[in-house]
Amino acid sequence: MPFQIIRNDITKVKADAIVNTANPDPEVGGGTDTAIYQAAGWDELLEERKKIGPIEPGHTEYTPAFRLNAKYIFHTVGIFWIDGKHQERQNLRACYRSALSLAAKLSCESIAFPLLASGSYGYPKEVALDIARVEIEKFLRKHEMKVILVVFDRKAFELSRNLVGGIEEYIDEHSVRKLDEEEYRVDRYYERLWRAALDDDPRASARKNLNRRPESDSTVTELRSYILPPEPKQKKSLNEILEDTGKTFQQKLFCLIDEKGLDDVDVYKRANMTRQTFSKIRSNAAYKPKKKTAVALAIALQLDMEETEDLLMRAGFALSTSSKFDLIISYFIDNQDYDTYKINCALFDYGQPILGE
Repeated sequence: MPFQIIRNDITKVKADAIVNTANPDPEVGGGTDTAIYQAAGWDELLEERKKIGPIEPGHTEYTPAFRLNAKYIFHTVGIFWIDGKHQERQNLRACYRSALSLAAKLSCESIAFPLLASGSYGYPKEVALDIARVEIEKFLRKHEMKVILVVFDRKAFELSRNLVGGIEEYIDEHSVRKLDEEEYRVDRYYERLWRAALDDDPRASARKNLNRRPESDSTVTELRSYILPPEPKQKKSLNEILEDTGKTFQQKLFCLIDEKGLDDVDVYKRANMTRQTFSKIRSNAAYKPKKKTAVALAIALQLDMEETEDLLMRAGFALSTSSKFDLIISYFIDNQDYDTYKINCALFDYGQPILGE
């Protein structure tokens, strides 16, 4: 997938370019800088770094990678966080932009970043993460490259407290409730008919206050007495059932793309998917996706919950209130937040597989 988040030591990551949070002068700094010099070969790397000379904040230069499993080491220079009012955010954005631009210029197929400025430079971790996410997403909308965000440990990775609080509350709410009360006590068939009747039947005009999800058994009883259920359908033979199957996942996916006026590139970019993978989906009518791939496409299409459930069902999947992955996805859909990169940061923070392929 184009964007990955992994928990690792960046000196052990394989990529065309490894990004270093460098000292502006040709000297070895602390943290990631020291680790990269030690792993690459201190004397050789420092000698090359001296040839470059001072690097201005927000700029990126490169050297050979020496003993790292990479072609290049990118040296980008940040500034220390003071109070957020001294160009700190602008500088950090410039670091990501200059490094990514250099990677494209050198025809790199992959680049690995630490979470820049979140250590000795003192940036609040949620600010550092938000800037990284936004700048990487902007770049990948226009370029084909693998970008890896490497997090050394959980302490170095911090979501917005508002986002975490919302997700925690959502998970808690759906985990504590009994499934019988939350999902299945109300017959959804009657609920849909009831809502339709409120719009179409003049007799229901006085009952507009009931145009919401029924909350009690008495309401369900009222629905069933007000709207008669359909007559039982005649059972079909196996051949008839097979002939009457609906659209496949692949067919439904491309119908939705056409309905929403999107193009293939926009969809696979939003889904954090490679062009090659998306081409396989388009060329294979019997394509069976992984669940996280199907969900990524639903997010890319900005489907509501009902549309998402329908698309997933065609691939043999469903969203469950007993799965943390599913609850996080449901949280973002319910809040109409379809930022795949933000969702992936949340999934990573909770130890779940991220979206894309």
